[in-house]
Amino acid sequence: MKLKYFYILLLISCASFAQQEKLQWLDLNLTNYDYPYPVHYITLNVQQQELKMEYMDVKPENFNGKSVLLLHGKNFNGAYWKRTIDALTKKGFRVVVPDQIGFGKSDKPDNFQYTFQQLAENTKQILDTLGIKKIAVLGHSMGGMVATRFALMYPEVTEKLILENPIGLEDWKLKVPYKPVDWWYENELKQSYDRIKKYQLDSYYDGKWKPEYDEWVNLLAGWTLNSDFDKIAWNAALTYDMIFTQPVVYEFQNIKAPTLLIIGTRDRTALGKPLVSTEVQATMGLYANLGKETQKKIPNAKLVEIPNIGHMPHIESFDKFITPLIDFLQK
Repeated sequence: MKLKYFYILLLISCASFAQQEKLQWLDLNLTNYDYPYPVHYITLNVQQQELKMEYMDVKPENFNGKSVLLLHGKNFNGAYWKRTIDALTKKGFRVVVPDQIGFGKSDKPDNFQYTFQQLAENTKQILDTLGIKKIAVLGHSMGGMVATRFALMYPEVTEKLILENPIGLEDWKLKVPYKPVDWWYENELKQSYDRIKKYQLDSYYDGKWKPEYDEWVNLLAGWTLNSDFDKIAWNAALTYDMIFTQPVVYEFQNIKAPTLLIIGTRDRTALGKPLVSTEVQATMGLYANLGKETQKKIPNAKLVEIPNIGHMPHIESFDKFITPLIDFLQK
């Protein structure tokens, strides 16, 4: 029996090594990685510097007059929305998918004061450039916090709000000791293929890996091969600080737009878990409870729970994610 487990571990180790051997070096703005649709850029004049912000704008031939904005999570970029874009455009929706500053194909500044207000304002500039006056806003993970702030700042623009396993449904400052940006930076500098995959395997997929998940590990791990990875790590540290210090949970009652919560109930994502005791960890990131609690806080909110699915419904269980989304958008 012990020999059997040894061989299993050996096979896993060999597979991991083989994957690392195929790992592609990626430049800071992913110019050597193709997105699923053509990319466009706007130039932001912000915080005394010019920054390029990337977005995809996919308008179908059967355009139904409605648009959807897709906002990515912290460990991702707009590319992971491909299947969602395909499904929405098939139904006639125009889909706009930005990479926030510090992420994906957008610029990684040396110095930037990250706030959810700033990210929302940057995103609004894309919509203004495209002449879009009304749009449904969907945010996943950290994108849920950006989407919430956007809806609060621009209620006249936000036709509907959709939050897919958003982080920020609780205030971690109440349980987790504060760590300065330098601490997050040093932690990010330690990233590797194995660390990134282990985090996603444990946190997103409950230990059940599929080959199609590899791409989202490789996109982060490919950056670690870059001699300028310290710039990626620094921007990641700044965004961790933003997430930790700028909760949106106290303002849910002010949301005006009709809201849909899509919650994979197996999710246990919470910032700062390694910094607290196991007893405190057990009280954090309980999405089976957080979804219901958040629905009560947001006026006119609908909750769709997806049992036994974690932090990534649109990747892990697409059909159960896209059906309620399209139903909500078409009403």
